Amino acid sequence: KAQPGDVVVDLGSGDGRTVITAARRGIKARGIEYNPDMVALSRRAAETAGVADKASFVQADLFQTDFSDATVLTMFLLTDINMRLRPKILDMKPGTRVVSNTFEMGDWPPDDTVQATDGCKNYCKAYFWIVPAKVEGAWQTPQGELTLRQKYQFVSGTLKSGNVVTPLAEGRLKGDQISFKAGAVRFTGRVNGDVMEGTSNSGTEEPWRATRK
Repeated sequence: KAQPGDVVVDLGSGDGRTVITAARRGIKARGIEYNPDMVALSRRAAETAGVADKASFVQADLFQTDFSDATVLTMFLLTDINMRLRPKILDMKPGTRVVSNTFEMGDWPPDDTVQATDGCKNYCKAYFWIVPAKVEGAWQTPQGELTLRQKYQFVSGTLKSGNVVTPLAEGRLKGDQISFKAGAVRFTGRVNGDVMEGTSNSGTEEPWRATRK
């Protein structure tokens, strides 16, 4: 679902085909590739395709390069390289979409998986993640103290109101969007740094807000 307005960055861009495909759709795209011969090949291919104004390529080490401006990150790298990049990816802006051809990200489960079928014989599976906001810790709400534990896009914890401690259920992050249940009340909202706000629903909808302690 990448579209004009996105910034696509392809890690280990090889011959540039992913970057050039994005550029043909009107998307600003950049490839990062260590092999200078492949970078030169990619630049020539972008010129030939008439998309050199939108497709750029840099010769660089993935581990030493800033790609934090990406809204869509694509990669076709081995799992051990994905794992080395994972901390850097998890520090990207919440909501960044990440797609890996074939190779996974260890115990960070994908949000979606797609299997190509028509005419595809090798490397036919794509994994998709959305970088989650960081919410681990204690938050103060009008309803009481919210304590959150986080493992990637999954959230658990408790809501303490007076002497009553209610465990959370169905906690999930989708980028900067959070949802969970505390007893019969469902909370949904958006995370913005040290503030979360949205609505709670227990039959009637009410606003709620939490600040990080």
